Amino acid sequence: MNAMNKTKVPIPMFLLIGIIAISFSSIFVRWSDAPASVIAMYRLLMTNVLMLPFLWNYRHEIARIRLKDWLRTAISGIALGLHFLFWMDSLRFTTVASSTAILTLEPICVLLGAFLLYGQRTSRAALIAMCVAIVGAVCIGWGDFQFSGNALKGDLLSLIGTLAVALHMLLGKGLREHMSAFVYSFFVFLFAGMVLAITNLFTGVSFFAYAPKEWGVFLLLAIVPTVFGHYVFNWLLKYMNASSVSMTVLGEPLGASLLAYFILGETITTVQLLAGCLLLVGVGMFLRSNEKQ
Repeated sequence: MNAMNKTKVPIPMFLLIGIIAISFSSIFVRWSDAPASVIAMYRLLMTNVLMLPFLWNYRHEIARIRLKDWLRTAISGIALGLHFLFWMDSLRFTTVASSTAILTLEPICVLLGAFLLYGQRTSRAALIAMCVAIVGAVCIGWGDFQFSGNALKGDLLSLIGTLAVALHMLLGKGLREHMSAFVYSFFVFLFAGMVLAITNLFTGVSFFAYAPKEWGVFLLLAIVPTVFGHYVFNWLLKYMNASSVSMTVLGEPLGASLLAYFILGETITTVQLLAGCLLLVGVGMFLRSNEKQ
């Protein structure tokens, strides 16, 4: 954690920027009528295009990447691509609140994986704080959970996407120990985009037959939740535990639900607002306990 102290940057500010940015993801996806696999593909590949002019500056680092790390980066990218594919598709069948609330299972998966892979232990206070935050997040989407029909399908898709992003986060923690955020993010996004492109090719989905509005949505997804969201979280993996970064993502259900209320006209209840406050308290307690340094 010494590197964190040397950077002299306000980590909480970057956490807040990342949470707000990823909260817009659900809104942008709802604005698009394109298939989820196409939305996810262009979101990632457009991000690569935005990053491409700066790639030459990292040529020496890229030349030193070992085969083992290339394989781990590829798997991380594939997992991220599957996360986007399943989670975005879930929004076609269930509400924003329900879909994003299921994402609260991510820190549990990451915490378990971090213990098994890296021997990372968590204090009892942090575990209690995690439970508080997860209860709050689940309560935000509880009224929208349905256990049959399309809503159930959407919830299951969101669950699969959650498991995939947990794997991506765990691999990223190890790779970021000796790989810059830019290089890691560029190739993870590239591998994820390629997986989605292959999926679209084999399913016969059109690559180009979309209205100008759709291309605008693709670009918004690339800039806001990907660059200012996922890239920022990849950067933070160098200075924070993977479980802590995952916990901050729990702010997305609250942010997305508030944005859906103001922009999409979805309802939000007093219980959901109170649950949001409980979520924030839990996240704050967890970070304070888990990131003491």
